[in-house]
Amino acid sequence: MKEQIKSFINDTIQKLPVKKNESSLEITIKDKKIVLEFAEKECILTFGNYQKTISYDLGADKFFTAQKGLFKNLEPLMKDMEDKKAFGQMLSTWKNNVELLLEEKEMAKRKEALAQKLAIGYPEPSLGNNDLDVGYEHFLNKVRDEMLSVFRSMGYTLVEERELEDEYHNFEALNIDADHPAREDQDSFYVGKNHLLRTHTSSSQIRTLEKMLKNGGEPPLAIVCPGVCYRRDAVDATHFPIFRQMEGLVVDKHVSFADLKGTLLEWAKAMFGSDTQIRLRPDYFPFTEPSGELSVSSPNLLGGRWVELLGCGMVHPQVFRNVGLDPDVWKGFAFGTGIERIAMMRYGIKDIRSFVENDLRFLKQSL
Repeated sequence: MKEQIKSFINDTIQKLPVKKNESSLEITIKDKKIVLEFAEKECILTFGNYQKTISYDLGADKFFTAQKGLFKNLEPLMKDMEDKKAFGQMLSTWKNNVELLLEEKEMAKRKEALAQKLAIGYPEPSLGNNDLDVGYEHFLNKVRDEMLSVFRSMGYTLVEERELEDEYHNFEALNIDADHPAREDQDSFYVGKNHLLRTHTSSSQIRTLEKMLKNGGEPPLAIVCPGVCYRRDAVDATHFPIFRQMEGLVVDKHVSFADLKGTLLEWAKAMFGSDTQIRLRPDYFPFTEPSGELSVSSPNLLGGRWVELLGCGMVHPQVFRNVGLDPDVWKGFAFGTGIERIAMMRYGIKDIRSFVENDLRFLKQSL
């Protein structure tokens, strides 16, 4: 072990103020000298009246880095050095050299162990295996990613926000009255008195506008907000208490309902085919005015029948006031849909519970 440690030292003292011979090593910092003497069973460190011994039994790496190793015994000498900066630089360089050499030796050891395993046919997971079944992309992830791709191609930016919301951002900022049914305990999952699991991703739009204005920015803005939402729905073929939404928001000075219609038409054609038609009928949402319900008809969707897919509308003036925008200057439109609903319509899935049952016979069909 003595010869191994001496060899290790020789490999790490390049460019250091060191003189060495067969049995000792001398470090000179200005007029101060530190001597390492290689005795039979231990290394003796001497600096004036200061003397310490470091056992070879620590091993080549611990000889330097252990609590009773060489570097820990050198550090107290700093206070007695006339040129503390030079001593500190020497010690730091030596430590770095040792660390690099230890990493190289560890890497070489791993490569040797891997080569031995491969030589006897031992499987090595880190190399990968083309024969492994890597799984299937879930229906919901596939639909989400495709929708994001469509909106990104139109210039929208992805925004993801918190799932635990306060009542203000989930309800009040969106012009939802205090007596609205969604604000009752039996309809929403409350966490404490004023917080709940968000019932829609619309709160992401409020927070994005607030952050933009707080940082000194202003519209134009075009964002799309996907995420998980929670409602106290009774579980059946079309309802589940945990579901995914994707909402969009555009704000600028001259945005119109015609822009909203054109956006939704492009999205519908990208999702269901170029022959897809859309229909907008009046609806009511507290955060948009006027509001609409979008239905689509496509040869690729339920034989061309009209199917309701999402709600939309022009941003309500009060919502703009709540975030600090002047509704006489800024206009905007918003829309939102359930990702599960799009997936069910597109793939002809009858029961929403199929998405969470982890039945491989079902999941494999998403290929």
